Amino acid sequence: MLKIVLIALPSIVVLLLIVIAFQPSAFRITRSARFAAPPATVFDQINNFHNWAAWSPWARLDPDARNHFDGPASGTGAAFSWAGNSKVGEGHMRITDSRPSELILIDLVFLKPFAATNITEFTFRPDGDGIAVTWTMSGKNSFMGKAAGLFMNCDKMVGGQFEQGLANLELVVAKMAARS
Repeated sequence: MLKIVLIALPSIVVLLLIVIAFQPSAFRITRSARFAAPPATVFDQINNFHNWAAWSPWARLDPDARNHFDGPASGTGAAFSWAGNSKVGEGHMRITDSRPSELILIDLVFLKPFAATNITEFTFRPDGDGIAVTWTMSGKNSFMGKAAGLFMNCDKMVGGQFEQGLANLELVVAKMAARS
């Protein structure tokens, strides 16, 4: 019996390593929402990291996180870094391209709980009297990322957070419109 276990266990490990190695090398997570609001209002909420505390799905996970802003208040060059609990981790992001009511590109770097570098993209498209916003994160899967993908649905998990963020953003924008 021990001989079978000693042969089977390494075989299972090798098989698992092969399965992990053949997982996709890249990922892309995308969610969209429509806002019945002026495009500039929605764009400005995303283009300024100071505004993210009101709608980001991660801001509420650790109210005691240490946050730091750098560069201009908004647009290209604006930067935000954070260090928080295990739910939000540590990292930084910088807007690398900002075109009003069209596109915001962000370099996103996670330091903890795992190291990763991703691209976050917000695209804006006129939609009747409002605007459609698409939030996308893409990047490369490390070996550990590929392994994690076997046991959890990252698209569902992160996509759900994007959906929550877009819903929160809709509430923020609606409150702003009601005050106007």
